Amino acid sequence: MKKYTDIKDIANLSEIIQEAIQLKQNPFQFENLGTHKTLVMLFFNASLRTRLSTEKAAKNLGMQVMVLNVSDAWNIEFEDGTIMNLNTSEHIKEAAQVISQYTDIIAVRAFPSLIDKQKDEQEFVLNSFIEYASVPIVNMESATAHPLQALTDAITIAELKTKESPKVVLSWAPHPKVLPHAVANSFVKMMQELDVDFSITHPEGYELRGDITKGTPINYNQKDALKDADFVYVKNWSSYNDYGKVLSEDTNWMMTKEKLGKAKFMHCLPVRRNVVVEDAVLDSEQSIVIQQANNRTFAAQIVLKKILENL
Repeated sequence: MKKYTDIKDIANLSEIIQEAIQLKQNPFQFENLGTHKTLVMLFFNASLRTRLSTEKAAKNLGMQVMVLNVSDAWNIEFEDGTIMNLNTSEHIKEAAQVISQYTDIIAVRAFPSLIDKQKDEQEFVLNSFIEYASVPIVNMESATAHPLQALTDAITIAELKTKESPKVVLSWAPHPKVLPHAVANSFVKMMQELDVDFSITHPEGYELRGDITKGTPINYNQKDALKDADFVYVKNWSSYNDYGKVLSEDTNWMMTKEKLGKAKFMHCLPVRRNVVVEDAVLDSEQSIVIQQANNRTFAAQIVLKKILENL
């Protein structure tokens, strides 16, 4: 693996999932692999699980870790030909090359604006690091994708499924804030690669990108979609067609015990209790969100391991 910016960077998905599960049995079995290697983590946006789990994964492999909250330090310019006489003091062309001299792998987290669809879909932050850095790049969530979370979710389903081809449903849920599409996009793409019976349910107007959801059934009737589900992944996202808008806060779409049935409940966290999902679900044995969060370490660790082996 030369980088991990999208799930398509995984050559053999079933193999990497099983390797990640095996890593959990002995997280330190490859602790010499990262000796004298450094991971730099750049955060243009805040993080809890991604930051801690990726740092832990790197240290499990013996790596040194440096963390920089970029937006708190200085503003980087990403546009070509810009006259930098305003608030940006360093261009990505120099920044990426300089950081590359200090590290062996760069991990980047940068959210979308949810204002300019075209610019967000260009992934200008992530792709600028890919273009100008001379070391491998890992996507810790970008404007349109969260491949580490998607790999985590695949690992979790593989561990806990009780049938060869479980029914998995991605369900939209209400939220008072405008949220990105990254988690939903990557989850959809990941499920399309797995042996699962997968579908999406959301209110009309909340369709994700058609080129991502192509071939995946979409049901606007949540109750019907959830029938006999084995795993229900709940996530809010803002409108794609009416870009970055909250079109509905319909509380009827909140996940409840009654709707969930016998399915296992999944969410990437953080989650707003009694808005996205009721307490009765989160506090039940059907909730596997803590197992998911734990698997964030091993998703990141197997990715870093594969990259280190290719250096």
